Amino acid sequence: MNDNHPSRDVFDAIADPTRRRLIQLLSETAEIPLHELTSQFDMGRTAVSKHLTILKEAGLVTDRKVGRETRFRLNAAPLKEIQDWVSYYGKFWTVNMLRLQQLLEEEEE
Repeated sequence: MNDNHPSRDVFDAIADPTRRRLIQLLSETAEIPLHELTSQFDMGRTAVSKHLTILKEAGLVTDRKVGRETRFRLNAAPLKEIQDWVSYYGKFWTVNMLRLQQLLEEEEE
């Protein structure tokens, strides 16, 4: 799979709280083995692996084999799409709150 063309939507990938927690854990270190990630959850290795696969499909996670161990790393670049979307609506609310404030001030006069 080409990391430049993720097969899963980033918004879909971060929709699950377990995947958001995985992103947080991966952001705290350069690389982490699967068994260390699994120990952070009340679920089995297979379930954690499925969540990691979804994150990989969205381009948020990369992995590599080191001997018999698989290590995971965060690729935060696709999160910019989320940041841009939230930023747009932040501006939307700021503008609308300013309009509301102006309207209220005009009514007071």
